[in-house]
Amino acid sequence: MTNIIKFNKQKLMGILVFSLFILIGILILVFPLKLISDSEKQALKGWEKGRGWGWIWGDQDEVGALNAMTSQSVLDAINLVKSGQVYDLGISYDRNSYKWPGHSPGEIISFRTPEGVKRQQDHDFAINKAGLAWHSCALFINDNVATQIDSLGHITTGSDNHWYNGFTETDWGGNWGIRRADASTIPPIILRGILIDVANSKGLDALPGGTAITPTDLRVALELQDVEIQPGDAVFVRTGTLQYWGSTGTDHKKIAEYDSAGINLDSAKWLVEEKGAILVGSDTSGLEVVPAPEGSTSFNPVHEYLLVEQGVHIGEFHYLERLAKDKAYKFCYIAATNKIKGTTAGFTMRPIALR
Repeated sequence: MTNIIKFNKQKLMGILVFSLFILIGILILVFPLKLISDSEKQALKGWEKGRGWGWIWGDQDEVGALNAMTSQSVLDAINLVKSGQVYDLGISYDRNSYKWPGHSPGEIISFRTPEGVKRQQDHDFAINKAGLAWHSCALFINDNVATQIDSLGHITTGSDNHWYNGFTETDWGGNWGIRRADASTIPPIILRGILIDVANSKGLDALPGGTAITPTDLRVALELQDVEIQPGDAVFVRTGTLQYWGSTGTDHKKIAEYDSAGINLDSAKWLVEEKGAILVGSDTSGLEVVPAPEGSTSFNPVHEYLLVEQGVHIGEFHYLERLAKDKAYKFCYIAATNKIKGTTAGFTMRPIALR
């Protein structure tokens, strides 16, 4: 019996040692693969640290940095969803809503109403036993109002009025909107989203109008949040402006007190060239600080840099208050624009954040 027990112990020890060698072998094989996978994520296609993005996708490209989205980056974004919480990042808009002064007002006009259809009787099918009728509206609205994403054709520069990738007004303008890099070329967006709550990091409900948000401000806020930006992230900067939007943004005076706070050109460059941001947005009508800092070559240097030079889309008037309240600093960002040819931005949008 003693010999049998001794034999079984030796056999068990042999099995354990063999199993340990197998486990070590698996770890040796798998762990380097994970390191390779992580390094590949950092080496994002098209982005180069210190340079950013730019006109790198071919002379016919209209998509810009969003070309770098892949099935893997979509999965990385979706993997941030743990609780199923949905955040509505859109704001409601009507004819009285606040907007940037360079855009036209909007009108939503009832084109057909039940009463009008029945009285007009201009369609045979409208005369029916059930009394069935419908509502239909005609819109006169600007393509840069409420929650929006600027297309790469939104901003022009130079004597030739060129925009991203060298498309010019002479070649690609027109009576029915721009014909290259319009909003219909913005692909469906699913990205890792990062919230940088600058207002909270400064102990404020909202940043005062005209506050220039610097790279240092962004770094401090990120450190307080214990969050890192990864190349390929969509980054949203909170000023606190939209806590004053109310139902439809009718208090123009109050909103205007805060709406001009925003990032400066150095911050835009830091986000794109050092951190690899693929989309940059905020909760204001224009993302960047107004007026432009002294020494700027235009009234919108951040727009010129992001849209024209880097091919990075801009998100504006994104409602970030609920994300900030829940300290939801990392999330899956999902957005899609109306495919209206010729428009220069996706407008009155309803993007969402999932976590």
